[in-house]
Amino acid sequence: MSVNNGTTGHEKPHIAVVGAGLVGSLAALQFGMMGHKVDLYEFREDIRTAELVIGRSINLALSKRGRAALRDVGLEETLVTHGLPMRGRMLHDLQGNRKVVPYDHVSNQAIYSVGRKYLNEVLLNAAEKQPNITMHFNMKLVDCDLKNGEMRFMDMRDPAKSVITKSADLIIGADGAFSAVRKQMVKQPGFSYSQTYIDHGYLELCIPATEDGEFAMNENYLHIWPRGQFMMIALPNADKSWTVTLFMPFKNFECIREEKDLLAFFKEYFPDAIELIGEQRLMKDFFKIKAQHLIQVKCSRYDSYGRVLIIGDAAHAMVPFYGQGMNAGMEDVTVLKNILNEYKSDIAGALREFSRVRWEDAHAICDLAMYNYVEMRDLVNKRSFLLRKMLDDFLYSKIGNHWIPLYNTVSFSQIPYRECIANKKRQDKILLSSAIFLVVTLLVLPLIYVLFANFVC
Repeated sequence: MSVNNGTTGHEKPHIAVVGAGLVGSLAALQFGMMGHKVDLYEFREDIRTAELVIGRSINLALSKRGRAALRDVGLEETLVTHGLPMRGRMLHDLQGNRKVVPYDHVSNQAIYSVGRKYLNEVLLNAAEKQPNITMHFNMKLVDCDLKNGEMRFMDMRDPAKSVITKSADLIIGADGAFSAVRKQMVKQPGFSYSQTYIDHGYLELCIPATEDGEFAMNENYLHIWPRGQFMMIALPNADKSWTVTLFMPFKNFECIREEKDLLAFFKEYFPDAIELIGEQRLMKDFFKIKAQHLIQVKCSRYDSYGRVLIIGDAAHAMVPFYGQGMNAGMEDVTVLKNILNEYKSDIAGALREFSRVRWEDAHAICDLAMYNYVEMRDLVNKRSFLLRKMLDDFLYSKIGNHWIPLYNTVSFSQIPYRECIANKKRQDKILLSSAIFLVVTLLVLPLIYVLFANFVC
């Protein structure tokens, strides 16, 4: 059947999803549950039998948008029950003192630290149970005829690396920041694309469980060591350990060449973390792998030829500082599902509509993620930031429907990302106008009083 000209038909289009990560496996499950025949292709081996990739974050922050997408496929409760609630940031200063900054002072809402591998396994296991979903691992996409919906895969298990041709009515590229599907789309006229590497990298460490098998710190917070130009964060894991990530400029990483350099650096900037991690483990983990790069990807359209679409990191990879990469990708699936239901058999129209409504939100959250790095590593230590946080919390508690803080709109609502930014700008304008009025009033009133008193005399 034709799917790029809006023709009608009773048979649901056959969908191929390229990429079996979090977003791809969710998409396959969602569309399989909608009755589509789905083929899910993955370059890597089945993650359910694979070892963790060194250097790749093993836990993620699940918030409202991701939870809503998981609810659509009946898995929200499973993941929330498994996850560890983080109700705010716990800031560590140079002396080892800790200060709590709640995410939601009014409703005490939380984001959840969930294991990447566990979440991926849950999604794949659920997809495997659907009779109309077929999964293909070790299949590398080497070429794609976008116009005709044909894909050529290399079977990585075959010593001869045979190339196999497959086809589908609708191809969804969910194959990450270095997407092979997007690589083909970039060749099409009118497709705008940019990628940006920031000059900061990241390196993962670990705080193990204590000798009695407990968490070494309060597990209901995202722990942050903000140090101006760089920072370290820690997220709790189900096994009572912590995934610790050090973010800083590559030039700083390059200055740490030997164990004595590393120990001196941590004694100066993260003294309380040395005991938590352990000196020997710190040395081993730090020098095990080089600092990894952070990339941002933006596209201005996500569809091609009425039968190909990219979602998730393939469409909008972002730096990890707002914890929204996974959530935004999962929300893509929710948005696409709703549009497909609305457009029925007009697949081409649905894909165009997805691009139209989604690109601005994707750009907005990419920008917010970049901004939040500055906030986490630096602004959280400033009195002006804490005063604004207190004011936002106060107004939210009194007029919540009219004053929702930026973090709450991003993490605890499904308000479009672009509207989150517009809402923040409106609040800033109101506060600035109020401040100017207050200053002018305080300056002018005494003058009026003096003039009036002189007039009376």
